[in-house]
Amino acid sequence: MTAPAPADGRPLRTVLAVDGGNSKTDVALVREDGVVLASARGPAFMPQSAGVAAAIDVIGDTVLRALTGPAGRPPSDGAGAPVPPYADHVAAYVAGADLPIEEERLRDELLARRYGGTVAVGNDTFALLRAGAEAPWGVAVVCGAGINAVGVSPTGEVARFPALGRLSGDWGGGYHLGEEALWHAMRAEDGRGPATALVDVVRSCFARPTVEDVVIGLHLGELRVDRLHTLVPPLLAAAGAGDAVARSLVERQAEEVVVLGVVAMRRIGLLGEPCEVVLGGGVLTSGDPLLTSLVEERYAREAPAARLVVADVPPIVGAALLGLDRFGAAPDAYARVRAHFTPEPSTDPGPGEEMLTAPAG
Repeated sequence: MTAPAPADGRPLRTVLAVDGGNSKTDVALVREDGVVLASARGPAFMPQSAGVAAAIDVIGDTVLRALTGPAGRPPSDGAGAPVPPYADHVAAYVAGADLPIEEERLRDELLARRYGGTVAVGNDTFALLRAGAEAPWGVAVVCGAGINAVGVSPTGEVARFPALGRLSGDWGGGYHLGEEALWHAMRAEDGRGPATALVDVVRSCFARPTVEDVVIGLHLGELRVDRLHTLVPPLLAAAGAGDAVARSLVERQAEEVVVLGVVAMRRIGLLGEPCEVVLGGGVLTSGDPLLTSLVEERYAREAPAARLVVADVPPIVGAALLGLDRFGAAPDAYARVRAHFTPEPSTDPGPGEEMLTAPAG
């Protein structure tokens, strides 16, 4: 498909937007006027465990899948397969880009593959912020498989965290909550800790007669460690039903979600000022009543001028909008992208619920 030319006669440029997470990779080819030409979902983006080259392979494979649809395609080889460059600009906002050196390695690999003429790489929290906030600044806190936050001031000052797990002082996210649930269940079962409904939660989720059997199965590799995230929904339910141990974990998670946002606001001079705080990731967007109320109460106390926003479009929208920012696109282009990815009302599980049953990121 040939893109219509703008008023100045030049062809419309394209953005290859990428949202890479620990459970899936989304890509979208977006035209400068906001028309989404193609999109697809691929497997997990995990450069820290699979390596940079393998992670970029995931993007490439997913792009090829997207471009086999009826939308416009880049130049192809003799067999008809699309070949790079796929777009004028690549806007990749991905998990695993937590440090400047990690961003640099991913950017270098994307440039070497020639997926686009220019490449921008950033952490996926930037995409969440851009997707959820009305302005291109504010604070975003993601609590999905892991936990992280970013703050961007109106003048462009940025507050970030290493987000390397417990090594860098992080607490929470789906995988960590699963570990905590297992830890408390084991101690309750053998008498070292207080009784808790999490004992039955663990037994049921892993279909084993005892928590000790689950622990041994995980240790021997008979059970997959990444299944720990499946403990999160029943953990939240147990907390809501009044289990003291489960509630303590949910309270701690709420505290971490708030302290990340508050510290980010303080670092960029927005604490006490009107500021949007975008909440994303499956744990936060699941709509759990207890966790939601605790987060709201703590923000009201610690940052009363902040306005909480739960992202209602996927992070791929933020990656696309950041790419359009590069072009200085017209306002209707941004609205067109948002409209394309705004979900229709449905009785199916929402994005937050899906993330709670996906590998932790």
